[in-house]
Amino acid sequence: MLEGAHLVGSVPLASAEAVFRSVSSAVGDRLRTLPDGETGPRKDWIAWQYAVLASTPGLEPIPAGDRAYLRPQLVRVRRGDARGLRFGGLGYADAALASFAVFERLSGEGAIPASLRFQVSLPTPLAPITVFVRPEDRTVVEPAYEAQLLSELRRITEGIPGDRLAIQWDVAVEVGLLEGVFPAHFHDVADGIATRLARLGAAVPAGVELGYHLCYGDFGHRHFANPSDAGTLVRLAGSLLPRLSRPLAWLHVPVPVGWAAPAAYAPLSELRLPGEARLYLGLVHLEDGVDGARRRIGLARQAVTRFGVATECGWGRRPPATVPALLELHAALSGASA
Repeated sequence: MLEGAHLVGSVPLASAEAVFRSVSSAVGDRLRTLPDGETGPRKDWIAWQYAVLASTPGLEPIPAGDRAYLRPQLVRVRRGDARGLRFGGLGYADAALASFAVFERLSGEGAIPASLRFQVSLPTPLAPITVFVRPEDRTVVEPAYEAQLLSELRRITEGIPGDRLAIQWDVAVEVGLLEGVFPAHFHDVADGIATRLARLGAAVPAGVELGYHLCYGDFGHRHFANPSDAGTLVRLAGSLLPRLSRPLAWLHVPVPVGWAAPAAYAPLSELRLPGEARLYLGLVHLEDGVDGARRRIGLARQAVTRFGVATECGWGRRPPATVPALLELHAALSGASA
């Protein structure tokens, strides 16, 4: 029997209430945590953080005519303003607290199963820093951004009861750094990533569930790298898990649609999740539906026997009309011994 389902985060519906009602009615009994869908400006993951960075005192957009930086939407430290860089609100705490008020109301009405925790998915600080800050300024900007993001995390955990809350750190850019897709601004990339991820985990208070979502990206429904197997992800987990100073509730690992041989899944046999931590494999793909997912489930079971199902990434960049079919897939798969 598969061990339930997990939603990574974004769901392209009109509001948090629409997400809570739709997901709860379709698969609420298969989930342990329920996200708000990251609706509105958050639907494109960290894209909305460019405006936050660009409007922060001490930072400025790189002029469009600066041909040293061909990629649009990069910021730099304004000359003379590197010291004392501080961020104001990033928007994550405001969004989480507003959505939890809706979550509480719907729970009281019985529209959300009482067993579900409210899931808040947060990007790691490395994500917006690597994507939106020019390389030579990342060492300066990263600690200031991390300090503000952890401040927002404190607001969330102080405003939501711990036994109703789950925090997920979205680990995508780190995978890109390990694959050499993005340049790193620090030495010993693998160690630096594991150290940062463990620090983020330690910031989540006891009693709040902690999870990590590993990802190869989903911009334009394309990966930023096309891995042949789960090796990079398993090595990342193997470096992170021994450093965690608190319990882990779940780990999500993506499974590309093209993984059609046992060798792609073989590294999963080396995963050593602690305690009662759950493994979710992102092997649900709309392209080939139930049959394709069942093939991947069979292949995965040759390496690991206990896991639940998920998609590779959030759904925010999909048309809203695809949501019912995705929910039906999760219901069909997570309730059967495929």
